Order: sequence, then C-alpha cells, then structure tokens
Amino acid sequence: MDLRIVTAAQRPDLKAQFATDGLDPWPTYMGMDPIGELYYSDVRTAHPEYVLLAHDAAAPDQAVARAYCVPFSWDGDPVAGELPVDGWDGVIWRAARDRQLGRAPDLVSALEITVAADLLGTGLSAVMLRAMRDNVSRLGHRDLVAPVRPNHKHLSPRMPIDRYAALTRSDGLPQDPWLRVHVRAGGRIVGTTPRAMVIPGTLQEWRSWTGLPFNESGDVEVPEALAPVHCSVEQGHAVYVEPGVWVHHRL
Repeated sequence: MDLRIVTAAQRPDLKAQFATDGLDPWPTYMGMDPIGELYYSDVRTAHPEYVLLAHDAAAPDQAVARAYCVPFSWDGDPVAGELPVDGWDGVIWRAARDRQLGRAPDLVSALEITVAADLLGTGLSAVMLRAMRDNVSRLGHRDLVAPVRPNHKHLSPRMPIDRYAALTRSDGLPQDPWLRVHVRAGGRIVGTTPRAMVIPGTLQEWRSWTGLPFNESGDVEVPEALAPVHCSVEQGHAVYVEPGVWVHHRL
C-alpha cells in the first residue's frame, strides 16, 4: 500500500468511515456513549488540523485508518499523571467547553486511533501514532496524553485496571500490545482512570447491542468489554464503566 496521511483540514472531503461497516472493529455498544455524540459531531469540524486520515494513494477517497485528538485546557501536571479522572469522556467535554468559553488550550489528548479490520496486525496503528505525535508537535505542543484503551484488557475483565497496567513482559515492556506500542513510540504510563467512558442503557438496549439476555442483576461479562457491565433488573437498566490507562508522550 502506498499510504498517504493527511489532516481533515487538508482533505475535508475524505470521510473517516471505512468502506463497509464490517471493517469498523468496534462493538456496537462502544458507539453508545452519550459523550460520544459530542465527539463525533464536534471534533472534526472544530479541530480539523488535529484529525488524521490515512488512505491508499490508489484509492484517495477511502480512508483505511483514522487518528483523532483534541486540544484542551488543563491545570494538572501530565508528567506526574495529574490527568482527568473521567478519561476519554472528560477530555471531550472539556475540549468543547474550552472552545465555547474561549479558553486557550495547553494540552492535547489522543481520542482514537482506529484501523480498518482487514488491516489489523499490519503495524498501521503504530504508523498512525507516530503521525499523531509528529502532527501535534508540528502544531506547537510539547505534550500529548492518551486515555489508552488496552486492547487485551477484555481478556481479564475482572482484573483491576491498576494491576493490569502494571503487567510487563520479561523485556520490561507492557504486556498489553497497545500499551506496548505507545511505550515503544516514546510514551510513558503515568496513571489510570477508573471511568474513562460511561455507557448507560436500558436492559432492552443492552440486549440489542450485545445479543445477551440481561435478565439477572449483577455483573455481566460482555465480549470486548474491559470490565463487567453492571446490570440491575429491578431498576431496568445496565451501566458499563470502562477503565483506561493514561499515557504521556513528551514531544
């Protein structure tokens, strides 16, 4: 593939969606975070220079990967891990609030790096991360943070996120593959967030999103979820609180 990476500012016509829905690797429920509605409607139009899209030179109108980040105002020290406790959700609403209030951003957070399902395992995610780092640096920022969604955490949904983030291989690198990509790119794990994303729904909604019965109260393990979903039959709802790992990149 003759890969080309452009910003949405350079190519506002290039859509982030992949060729078919089947190439988007995210499970249905991951698109149901209420804060996500603000993300999908706001980030590309408000901060197009922070949005990267990759395409094959032979197919210039079809994205094969995307990498989104946003600038926001933050008083804490990212090097010390002083970052939003509400992770992904928190970055999104803060970025929108700052823009509405006219606050100058002083930190950039990654929000998403997604590769089409048929290209997973090709190293394209690492390419997009390097491109994101370079682009954020080009825009004049010294720091990039990321509320990383560890891609193998779903294999240990009941393990606390702090314990999972600390797991390493014999070479000292993180056991989780996506955390490992960040560290190899120059990132450093600086903390965790217990509620990076919150997805509430009625029992019927969760049944439609997952195909699971959701007919007993308690913790429900859902495919690809990083932690169990809390189900209350008595109250008629279920809530997924996804943890994350904060990674800091000094640019």
